[in-house]
Amino acid sequence: MIRFRHAQRFFAVGDQVVRALDDVNLDIGAGEYAAITGPSGSGKSTLLNAIGLLDRLTDGSYFLEGTDVTHLSDDDLARTRREKIGFVFQFFHLVPRLTAAQNVELPLILSDVEPNARRGRVEESLESLGLADRAHHRPNQLSGGQRQRVAIARAMVTRPQVILADEPTGNLDRASGLDVVEILEGLNRDGITLLVVTHDGELADRAARRIRMVDGKIASDTGSAEQP
Repeated sequence: MIRFRHAQRFFAVGDQVVRALDDVNLDIGAGEYAAITGPSGSGKSTLLNAIGLLDRLTDGSYFLEGTDVTHLSDDDLARTRREKIGFVFQFFHLVPRLTAAQNVELPLILSDVEPNARRGRVEESLESLGLADRAHHRPNQLSGGQRQRVAIARAMVTRPQVILADEPTGNLDRASGLDVVEILEGLNRDGITLLVVTHDGELADRAARRIRMVDGKIASDTGSAEQP
């Protein structure tokens, strides 16, 4: 489903070049559950951003579901991202002035989904995460765990094939974090490919596959399925 070949991502910092991704070759199969780990600055989030089409490679190629997306136009990148990929971040990234339901609805508005269909899908997503009674609450009226569940509802409302989670439990207490992890794992059991960047060893150990990044390279890759 996800294939990187000789992927490079370089950043200029003053007169130096930082190799955030350095000749990365990676295959992720449909429905996999993988944790991406490594020390700070190892390239974990850069890899996730490249997979999520939030950032372009400096060199190399990226195939998503067999399609070369390396050089898509900005409009095509945005469309592909909306249709195929859901994002869950450590700090939620909810719009403060909008209600939970309105936050969840945003990606559907951007995708030009018809209003009646939007309402049904928003209600379905919130209901599935136990948030039906919080639909009209704003983020500052919700607990951290509830805000992250709203973020997950927003990620799944477009019915993506892939969910990318960057430190999804990093801003939560242990109980709320476990709740969020179990929700994400449930989505994976339903067939969604799940990639999680984490510093949490216990969370990483729950994944079927563990990819460790060091200095922009894949240092180890354990539990991976055999690739064609």
